[in-house]
Amino acid sequence: MSAARFALLPDRGLVRVSGPEATHFLQNLLTRDVEGLTTGEAAFAALLTPQGKILFDFLVLKDADGFLLDTPASQVAALVKRLGFYRLRAKVTLEDCTATHEVAVVFGDALPAAPLAPDILAAADPRLAALGLRVAGPKGLAGILEGLGLQAAEPADWHAHRIGLGVPEAESDFAYGEIFPHDADMDQLNGVSFRKGCYVGQEIVSRMEHRSTARKRFVRVEAAEALPAMGSPVLAGEQEVGTLGSSSGGRGLALLRLDKVKAALDKGVQLTAAGTALDVTLPGWARFTWPESGSGAGTDSA
Repeated sequence: MSAARFALLPDRGLVRVSGPEATHFLQNLLTRDVEGLTTGEAAFAALLTPQGKILFDFLVLKDADGFLLDTPASQVAALVKRLGFYRLRAKVTLEDCTATHEVAVVFGDALPAAPLAPDILAAADPRLAALGLRVAGPKGLAGILEGLGLQAAEPADWHAHRIGLGVPEAESDFAYGEIFPHDADMDQLNGVSFRKGCYVGQEIVSRMEHRSTARKRFVRVEAAEALPAMGSPVLAGEQEVGTLGSSSGGRGLALLRLDKVKAALDKGVQLTAAGTALDVTLPGWARFTWPESGSGAGTDSA
């Protein structure tokens, strides 16, 4: 058991989407259904390229005035521009709130109940309950959260928690425009609705789902020493089978070709990255499995 802590996330920014047609506007663009969100709830969603790859992803937090999109701060300006491209004549206002607002996360055991305080949003992370609460509000969140008796943690502590749970994030684990939602496990982490209407890139995503053609997935990797840098190739013998994502000490994430990894493990071939031996497991929340070619790796209980 670990006491609940909070960490400010200075690498995250916020885009406000408001106006009488804000819900309809986002519903027609995003991978996730946002029509049913009520104030204080959040959804995990992405805006895709027409080819179905992740162009932006974010947590969508609902408040009384509209929506806040919690996304990498480095992408805020580009996201506002892209949404403006789709706005046309819709009665929607787009605003970069990063200069006045900030994002925090509360994680650990015995999480406080939301709402935490007036004027701030606190919603259960829609990807995985164990990720805790996502918090957004005017700058000065640290004082409010400390006033609730929460201990301050560093962003690195939060990322170690996220990595331990096996949850990938854009920029930390993959680059935008390069992978599909299934590759990033978005279908496993409540980031894709397969029952809502059309959205940009929907045909490709639906085809991958119904034909079960997702061959690459983010999984957990561990080593007896600190893992090499993000982007390092993962090898099975001399064959490249994927790339490393983010890591914390000897634990990390990797985007791997499951079929090639399973075949290698069945033959007793060691996975390595920059000469470091790797052990690989599927996250405990994963609904995908190793290809049925015998036994060689399993699902952990994280």
